[in-house]
Amino acid sequence: MVMPDKSRYVYLYLPTVEDKQRWQSLADKAGVPLSKFVIEVVENAFTEESDFKPRGELVKEIGKLRVENKELRDDLKQKEIVLEKYENDLKRYRSEAFIQDKFVGARKHNKEIIAILKRSGVIDSYRLLEKLGIDPKETDLVKAVSNQLEDLEGYGLVSSTQRGWRWIG
Repeated sequence: MVMPDKSRYVYLYLPTVEDKQRWQSLADKAGVPLSKFVIEVVENAFTEESDFKPRGELVKEIGKLRVENKELRDDLKQKEIVLEKYENDLKRYRSEAFIQDKFVGARKHNKEIIAILKRSGVIDSYRLLEKLGIDPKETDLVKAVSNQLEDLEGYGLVSSTQRGWRWIG
């Protein structure tokens, strides 16, 4: 009989008896002794994660990543605010021809309004404003959309119904 080499022993103290029983049942399911099971799991962990880092380093890295993540979220939020302002300015600029009552020149209708009307069948004014991303409190933009709808109705492209606007085309 071969005598075990005591210099190769590793003593492992598990937190609870239940943990040892769980490990033992996993080893039994695998059909190997507990020692071989633990060796295999540890070796697999080493091969999968060749750049093993101590827990303290990981905690520091996670902390740095959280700070960076917060900075990026704040930066994104700021950029979204600026972008929203620019988009509102662009809407106002494009609607300017329909806001002015005595506009002289060619007016360009909003293609998005036409596309929404074509897709929707019948759509009420509030839903149309919502799809256009226009706040009903922005009276100038609401007036511009209303004027465009009236123009399109004058050209015979849309009709006003009790349920809303309908594309006739």
